Amino acid sequence: MAVPIGIETGLARSAERVALLEAVSDPVRWTVLDVLSHGPQCVCDLQERVPVPGNLLSYHLKVLRTAGLVTTSRRGRWVDYALAGEAHARLAAALPGAPREVAP
Repeated sequence: MAVPIGIETGLARSAERVALLEAVSDPVRWTVLDVLSHGPQCVCDLQERVPVPGNLLSYHLKVLRTAGLVTTSRRGRWVDYALAGEAHARLAAALPGAPREVAP
């Protein structure tokens, strides 16, 4: 039995929202977002503020980058991380019952 197109589209949107919320559901990633909410940080500063090994921090930063919640910029040999411009709005829009003005 085929799924009606409207329902299929709604399920795809729900899956995108769930994936975004899953990206922030980890305590380490939540801590990274909290630190970055105060402004951009060099990865070396993040390592001091997030008590996990460097390779694990790198993994969590990759998950947040893939989710589009953080951005990077290179400054010589340093990499700076910042919250993406739409991070707050995208997370708010991912919650059930929230207006869907910003795509997750």
